Amino acid sequence: MKLLFICFFSLSAAFVNAQNGEVEIIKDSRIDALIEKQGEIIPPASNSQITGYRIQIFFDSDKVKLNSSRGLFISRFPLIDTYTNYNAPNFFLKVGDFRTRLEAEKIKAEIEADFPTSFVVKEKVNLPRLEKE
Repeated sequence: MKLLFICFFSLSAAFVNAQNGEVEIIKDSRIDALIEKQGEIIPPASNSQITGYRIQIFFDSDKVKLNSSRGLFISRFPLIDTYTNYNAPNFFLKVGDFRTRLEAEKIKAEIEADFPTSFVVKEKVNLPRLEKE
Protein backbone atom coordinates (compact mmCIF):
# COMPACT_ATOMS: atom_id res chain seq x y z
CA MET A 1 0.00 0.00 0.00
CA LYS A 2 2.82 2.36 0.83
CA LEU A 3 4.50 1.54 -2.43
CA LEU A 4 1.35 2.26 -4.41
CA PHE A 5 0.91 5.57 -2.57
CA ILE A 6 4.53 6.64 -3.32
CA CYS A 7 4.22 5.65 -6.99
CA PHE A 8 0.97 7.62 -7.32
CA PHE A 9 2.52 10.84 -5.92
CA SER A 10 5.69 10.42 -7.99
CA LEU A 11 3.74 10.09 -11.24
CA SER A 12 1.41 12.98 -10.41
CA ALA A 13 4.40 15.20 -9.59
CA ALA A 14 5.95 14.31 -12.95
CA PHE A 15 2.78 15.28 -14.81
CA VAL A 16 2.50 18.58 -12.92
CA ASN A 17 6.04 19.64 -13.85
CA ALA A 18 5.50 18.59 -17.46
CA GLN A 19 2.83 21.24 -18.10
CA ASN A 20 3.94 24.13 -20.30
CA GLY A 21 1.82 27.15 -21.12
CA GLU A 22 1.77 30.83 -22.01
CA VAL A 23 0.11 33.72 -20.24
CA GLU A 24 -1.36 36.50 -22.33
CA ILE A 25 -1.96 39.84 -20.56
CA ILE A 26 -4.81 41.85 -22.02
CA LYS A 27 -4.96 45.44 -20.74
CA ASP A 28 -6.10 48.88 -21.77
CA SER A 29 -3.39 51.01 -23.43
CA ARG A 30 -4.33 53.95 -21.18
CA ILE A 31 -2.86 52.09 -18.20
CA ASP A 32 0.67 52.54 -19.60
CA ALA A 33 0.02 56.24 -20.18
CA LEU A 34 -1.24 56.62 -16.61
CA ILE A 35 1.78 54.83 -15.17
CA GLU A 36 4.11 57.04 -17.22
CA LYS A 37 2.34 60.21 -16.09
CA GLN A 38 2.43 59.21 -12.41
CA GLY A 39 6.15 58.49 -12.71
CA GLU A 40 7.07 61.94 -14.04
CA ILE A 41 9.23 64.16 -11.87
CA ILE A 42 7.52 67.50 -11.38
CA PRO A 43 9.86 70.46 -10.87
CA PRO A 44 9.06 72.98 -8.13
CA ALA A 45 6.79 75.86 -9.04
CA SER A 46 8.57 78.84 -10.53
CA ASN A 47 6.28 81.33 -8.83
CA SER A 48 7.07 80.61 -5.20
CA GLN A 49 4.98 82.16 -2.50
CA ILE A 50 5.69 82.93 1.13
CA THR A 51 3.57 84.06 4.03
CA GLY A 52 3.66 87.83 4.06
CA TYR A 53 1.47 90.92 4.04
CA ARG A 54 -0.60 92.95 1.61
CA ILE A 55 -2.61 96.11 2.03
CA GLN A 56 -6.32 95.89 1.27
CA ILE A 57 -7.18 99.32 -0.04
CA PHE A 58 -10.68 98.86 -1.46
CA PHE A 59 -13.63 96.49 -1.72
CA ASP A 60 -17.02 96.82 -3.39
CA SER A 61 -19.55 94.76 -5.29
CA ASP A 62 -19.16 97.04 -8.33
CA LYS A 63 -16.10 96.13 -10.39
CA VAL A 64 -16.11 99.49 -12.20
CA LYS A 65 -15.49 101.30 -8.89
CA LEU A 66 -12.75 98.82 -8.03
CA ASN A 67 -11.01 99.37 -11.38
CA SER A 68 -11.26 103.13 -10.87
CA SER A 69 -9.51 102.83 -7.49
CA ARG A 70 -6.94 100.48 -9.01
CA GLY A 71 -6.16 103.02 -11.75
CA LEU A 72 -5.75 105.77 -9.16
CA PHE A 73 -3.37 103.60 -7.12
CA ILE A 74 -1.29 102.56 -10.14
CA SER A 75 -0.96 106.17 -11.30
CA ARG A 76 0.48 107.19 -7.92
CA PHE A 77 2.47 104.04 -7.07
CA PRO A 78 3.47 102.30 -10.32
CA LEU A 79 6.11 100.03 -8.73
CA ILE A 80 3.71 98.30 -6.33
CA ASP A 81 1.79 95.33 -7.72
CA THR A 82 -2.01 95.20 -7.42
CA TYR A 83 -4.21 92.13 -6.98
CA THR A 84 -7.95 91.80 -7.52
CA ASN A 85 -9.86 88.96 -5.86
CA TYR A 86 -13.53 88.10 -5.99
CA ASN A 87 -15.22 86.62 -2.93
CA ALA A 88 -18.99 86.77 -3.43
CA PRO A 89 -20.50 89.33 -3.40
CA ASN A 90 -17.50 91.69 -3.27
CA PHE A 91 -14.35 92.42 -5.24
CA PHE A 92 -11.23 93.10 -3.16
CA LEU A 93 -8.26 95.22 -4.20
CA LYS A 94 -5.02 94.40 -2.43
CA VAL A 95 -1.58 95.79 -3.12
CA GLY A 96 2.02 94.86 -2.47
CA ASP A 97 4.08 91.80 -1.65
CA PHE A 98 5.60 92.61 1.73
CA ARG A 99 7.68 90.17 3.76
CA THR A 100 7.12 91.93 7.08
CA ARG A 101 4.25 93.85 8.62
CA LEU A 102 6.58 96.83 9.13
CA GLU A 103 7.18 97.15 5.36
CA ALA A 104 3.42 97.07 4.76
CA GLU A 105 2.71 99.64 7.48
CA LYS A 106 5.24 102.08 5.93
CA ILE A 107 3.48 101.96 2.56
CA LYS A 108 0.07 102.12 4.24
CA ALA A 109 1.11 105.38 5.91
CA GLU A 110 2.01 106.81 2.47
CA ILE A 111 -1.29 105.85 0.82
CA GLU A 112 -3.57 106.64 3.76
CA ALA A 113 -4.46 110.08 2.41
CA ASP A 114 -5.88 108.57 -0.80
CA PHE A 115 -7.23 105.34 0.73
CA PRO A 116 -8.22 106.04 4.35
CA THR A 117 -9.98 102.69 4.90
CA SER A 118 -6.94 100.60 3.96
CA PHE A 119 -5.56 97.98 6.33
CA VAL A 120 -2.82 95.32 6.38
CA VAL A 121 -3.76 91.65 5.87
CA LYS A 122 -1.63 88.54 6.29
CA GLU A 123 -1.68 86.11 3.35
CA LYS A 124 0.45 84.25 0.82
CA VAL A 125 2.44 86.70 -1.28
CA ASN A 126 4.82 86.44 -4.22
CA LEU A 127 8.52 86.78 -3.57
CA PRO A 128 9.56 90.43 -3.88
CA ARG A 129 11.25 91.49 -7.11
CA LEU A 130 14.98 91.99 -7.05
CA GLU A 131 15.96 95.44 -8.23
CA LYS A 132 19.05 95.76 -10.45
CA GLU A 133 21.53 98.38 -9.38
